[in-house]
Amino acid sequence: MQADIQADTAVIISAKDEQDRIAATVEAAASLPGVDLVVVVDDGSTDATARIAEGSGAKVVRHSRNRGKAAAMETGASAVRLLDGDVPRHLLFLDADLGETAKQAGPLIEPVRGGSADMTIAVFSELVKLGGHGFVVRLSRDGIKRLTGWSATQPLNGQRCLTRAAFEAALPLAAGFGVETGLTVDLLRKGFRITEVEVPLAHRATGTDWRAQLHRARQFRDVGRALAAREPAVARQRDRLRRAGR
Repeated sequence: MQADIQADTAVIISAKDEQDRIAATVEAAASLPGVDLVVVVDDGSTDATARIAEGSGAKVVRHSRNRGKAAAMETGASAVRLLDGDVPRHLLFLDADLGETAKQAGPLIEPVRGGSADMTIAVFSELVKLGGHGFVVRLSRDGIKRLTGWSATQPLNGQRCLTRAAFEAALPLAAGFGVETGLTVDLLRKGFRITEVEVPLAHRATGTDWRAQLHRARQFRDVGRALAAREPAVARQRDRLRRAGR
């Protein structure tokens, strides 16, 4: 950590069965300027992810079963809150499979630290082939544009830095793989400032086998649900049902 940057940021990494890459990701994240805490949320792993993460210097919180990305993000943020001092840390969310490229995530923190953005979203400068992933991206991008007027370059990118205030304003997060889409819509609607930042990060490409196709189907479902819940007519009906059930 550079001596001229005050420690003000925690990295939160959601991980499931990432024993091959988690050590490199944790160590790279810990080297980022201003980062003094790395929290790994082991979301129901059946391998050595938690043990390796802890051995690499991370604080580890475990889910006994897989609860999904949104739940892992909330768990990680809660763990950071318990360790915060008088001034809340900024929250940098990174994927577990970034490996050594996580050391390039520093530019995501800078606009938040400098006060020019409440949330940053990574735009990967070097894209890997995603095996048909584009239709989910289009669903998210078009939905965000329709609901907020803002065009996102990589709306599903999970590499994001937020102020604590922005994160709290977005709770509860949209479930599962809808979390990034819901987070973007909710913060824009509440007047928070979002900036996209190009960074040379890279994670494992999604394949084309049946497991990858199932993964994309789940993404499509969760993104669709997140958008539907934020459509004005649907939201009003949901609120009426909630009030009626009190």
